[in-house]
Amino acid sequence: MNAHAHATSCSISVVILTLNEEANLPACLESLRGLECAVFVVDSGSSDRTLEIARQYSAIIKHHDFENYAVQRNWALDNLPIDTPWVLNLDADERLTPELRDEITQALEQPPANVSAFLLRRRTVFMGRWIRHGGHYPSYHLRLFRKGTGRCESRRYDQHFLTDGTIARLKHDYLDVVASSLLTWTVRHARWASMEAGEMRGSGEVGRQVTPTLTGDPIQRRRWWRNLYATGPLFLRALAYWVYRYFLRLGFLDGREGLIFHFLQGFWFRFLVDAMIYEETRL
Repeated sequence: MNAHAHATSCSISVVILTLNEEANLPACLESLRGLECAVFVVDSGSSDRTLEIARQYSAIIKHHDFENYAVQRNWALDNLPIDTPWVLNLDADERLTPELRDEITQALEQPPANVSAFLLRRRTVFMGRWIRHGGHYPSYHLRLFRKGTGRCESRRYDQHFLTDGTIARLKHDYLDVVASSLLTWTVRHARWASMEAGEMRGSGEVGRQVTPTLTGDPIQRRRWWRNLYATGPLFLRALAYWVYRYFLRLGFLDGREGLIFHFLQGFWFRFLVDAMIYEETRL
């Protein structure tokens, strides 16, 4: 990792979004060691040691007020002084595994000319446990693309990057370490539930979106299933989804941590979204 490396000495810039991430940012930045890259931290008003930590790792820091993740990510792509041919997007609670770091280095040494982006495989870690079941792994996300080819779709919640051209897959995982505490997790998801309720009511922004299709890439297939879920009846769909995840997709094999995760993320969060939609219709 070399935040101030000249463009000729590195081929990739890493963009990290932050807001009071002193608990997560050090591990995220440490995971970049060994990757020749420029590091940009886009902060939206941290009041803890986030910026101090970023400076310790020689990251280039920019400030932008937060509206939603899509706006923040696209602002970063439009306004950061990125002069490398590739861009990698991370959140502060995500880390590269050493295997993925090395794979990225090798992939970008001589990338296929027709490939404009790479799908990365996410491994969710909750309360210290790898969540392997419930349909949660493997999960692919487009995070690495050629500069100027990637754009985040205009959604308040569950945004994905879009790109034109051929998309390839990398084989190794990055880690998504879900929340430092259950309190942090529930506060964030309560806020995200409001955003998701707005999306499902059809009040989101208009713009290019992931094309939902069962014959497409993993992101397109997941969006197809998500749209099918949206046609189900309020409240019942949340219960049905949890039963599907926990029993049919073997979420119970993830142990006690899995019980907590699949219930909160697969039922409580989805039920809260429906409750917010119901509340809005009564006003």
